[in-house]
Amino acid sequence: MSAVNDNRRYFDNSATSFPKPPAMADAIQDYLARVHASAGRGAYREALESARIVDGCRSAVARLLRCGPRDHVIFTLNGTDALNLAIKGIVRPGDHVVTTCMDHNSVLRPLTALEEQSGVTWTVVEADPTTTRIDPAGVAAAIRPDTRLVVVNHASNVTGVLQPIDEIGAVCRSRGKPLLVDAAQSAGHVPIDFGPLPVDLLAFPGHKGLLGPLGTGVLVIREGVDRFMRTTREGGTGSNSERPVQPETLPDRFEAGSHNAVGLAGLLASLTWILERGVEQLRAYEAALCRRMMQRLDAIEGLEWYGPRDVDERVGVFSVRIDGLEPTDLSAILETQFGILSRSGLHCAPFAHRTLGTLERGGTTRLSLGPFLTLGDVDAAADALALIAASAYSPAG
Repeated sequence: MSAVNDNRRYFDNSATSFPKPPAMADAIQDYLARVHASAGRGAYREALESARIVDGCRSAVARLLRCGPRDHVIFTLNGTDALNLAIKGIVRPGDHVVTTCMDHNSVLRPLTALEEQSGVTWTVVEADPTTTRIDPAGVAAAIRPDTRLVVVNHASNVTGVLQPIDEIGAVCRSRGKPLLVDAAQSAGHVPIDFGPLPVDLLAFPGHKGLLGPLGTGVLVIREGVDRFMRTTREGGTGSNSERPVQPETLPDRFEAGSHNAVGLAGLLASLTWILERGVEQLRAYEAALCRRMMQRLDAIEGLEWYGPRDVDERVGVFSVRIDGLEPTDLSAILETQFGILSRSGLHCAPFAHRTLGTLERGGTTRLSLGPFLTLGDVDAAADALALIAASAYSPAG
């Protein structure tokens, strides 16, 4: 299956992956046609089948991330919802939080809301402006006695940088502070072994590197961390229905309301596709695409690109600028003249663009890789960028 559709090449996998494994659409159609019931809301065959799908998806996530037997996989509305559950479930009025300049608005905006609503304070750890990597020593210096939570973006949706979460996690463990990792751009792209990882909470959507549908998300909670968390919504769970209080047992405590079971059916099919191939093999393939992209971008005069030059320190996210072109104009030319689909702007990460010096310049144009792109697709995108950089293209063509 190719990422080329009617001569349009899809390079916006950081926003949502495309195409999806064919089995994903088949699983969704099968659920709608055959199952159509809400998990935990009945003892008839279809309701039990829905519960089997939800449980199967939960188990697939745990296998993919090598979670421990007592770690908890919680389904959420999306990655943003997972981050909100983690942040607002742990942080209390007046607490202090540490985060970084590479984090997404899915972290920055909940923290801003908590600051305005309940006096929460937060410190932003800066990154190296060239590599955009975070120094674990900077995290250590930002932690205070009243720090309740540390939040770190695993892979940047702007520069692709992979942060040293093992080292950052070791710092947090030594200080007795829980670490929340936003894995929106790393889950499914790089192997994650949650078991020994010094991470307490891991949040990510299902529709990006996991190749599932929109409207799916996951929060993985380390065994015991849930004891310090509050619920952020309450409602029906199909369990303990005789009491008007939220159940204490997990996952029900954090999964109020009917599941997006049709979405989880699709996610289960996509996870099965990934597990059959192995994240290690998918990572090796993406690394080959990254090497080709870096080689080609380096050779384009008048083009600047951002982030690590070492393929082992990044995922396939490339932000570029071409002299004399606004990022939105570059995206328009790439689409209309070459059929290359990209995303321009600030990518919901204003502090990351401030670090790059692109915040006041309209951001960058981002091309992000996926498993269905080929070396030929990368070459086509690079050829287009080279022609644009060398020519007097305008949005009008």
